[in-house]
Amino acid sequence: MSRPPSETIAHAPLDVQWVGGLAFEAGRREGPKARIDGDGQSAPSPFDVLLAAIATCASVDVVSILEKQRTPVRALNVRVQADRVDSTPRRLAAATLHFSIAAPGTTLDRANRAVELAVTKYCSVRASLRPDSLVTWTVELTA
Repeated sequence: MSRPPSETIAHAPLDVQWVGGLAFEAGRREGPKARIDGDGQSAPSPFDVLLAAIATCASVDVVSILEKQRTPVRALNVRVQADRVDSTPRRLAAATLHFSIAAPGTTLDRANRAVELAVTKYCSVRASLRPDSLVTWTVELTA
């Protein structure tokens, strides 16, 4: 068993409550809850939530970086394509994040750099994945 780094900070506890079938409600005790469905029928599946977490984690940083460049984001969409390993556990093998960004005044080079920094340096969700789970991206600017 590996040990966590010697310097850590505690994350607020998360509660997961079974609500029937393969559905659960997850969230901080006093905060909003998200439904997660093991079958992906009534809510996103756990794997869907993982992919969404990668995309939103990186997106938070993209928005912040572009704002600091004085080119605030008007719209941002990320489409995630992923492949899973074909054996148990069916973990993430690779994901591609397709960013569509509307940020008046930015350039494609600046947007690409913002996404690169977000995914490779700042995204804690991406950093928490296995090193061989490849995460790549594309960027397009929209009006």
